[in-house]
Amino acid sequence: MSRVLARIYSIYVAVAFLLTFLVIFPLFLTCIWVPGWKKYGRKINQYWAKIYFLLIFLPVKIEIQGKIEKGKSYIFMANHFSYLDVAMMGFIPGDVLFIGKASIRKAPLFGYYFKNLHIAVDRDRLKSRAETMRRASDAIDQGSGIVLFPEGGIYTKHPPKMVAFKNGAFRLSMEKQIPVIPVTLSFNHLILPEDGKFLLRRIPAKMVLHHALYPKDFETDEKLKEACFMTIQNQLDQDNPVNKA
Repeated sequence: MSRVLARIYSIYVAVAFLLTFLVIFPLFLTCIWVPGWKKYGRKINQYWAKIYFLLIFLPVKIEIQGKIEKGKSYIFMANHFSYLDVAMMGFIPGDVLFIGKASIRKAPLFGYYFKNLHIAVDRDRLKSRAETMRRASDAIDQGSGIVLFPEGGIYTKHPPKMVAFKNGAFRLSMEKQIPVIPVTLSFNHLILPEDGKFLLRRIPAKMVLHHALYPKDFETDEKLKEACFMTIQNQLDQDNPVNKA
């Protein structure tokens, strides 16, 4: 794909995102305003993801390695190299709340939707991080799952190599005895690199939902974190052999 075609395609992808969001935004509002309907708003996320990736002609291969029980809470943790990651995590099954940066709340309309249906965290404020874990804990108690990027943002300078994971969600997993499902987003750093150019490449995407890690099998949250990190990193290395060190 030439640079001109890549730019046209990238603009189309951005416009498709905006227009599909505006179309379904009234449904999000309804689910936010009607008591007890927020879980339906999060269900709309999943339909939105499927429709969106069809509209942008980007196939997503989803590989589920273990059994994901319907109605059971999980903490899904994925690598984070690209802004495409957030949209793709919409394929995660079940009722799940996303944990994202507090800056999302400043986005017109999207910020309102996110802060009411999901959880925004300011990682620079200790109080905000504590409140995030409390809300995540409450969501788990109500039978929902959690989706987050344990690197805390797009920080790596050398994808597909990840940076160290944050500890909070692993402590929560140990405390609540909630399984962790590592998620590998194999090629998003190639499809939409975080290089400031916003040029997409039409490469088939891949998402791997690995076998669940059960906290009872680990002595500490640090051991659980290490196992999650290695599971994702090994898959990234396997799927990106030319980038291996």
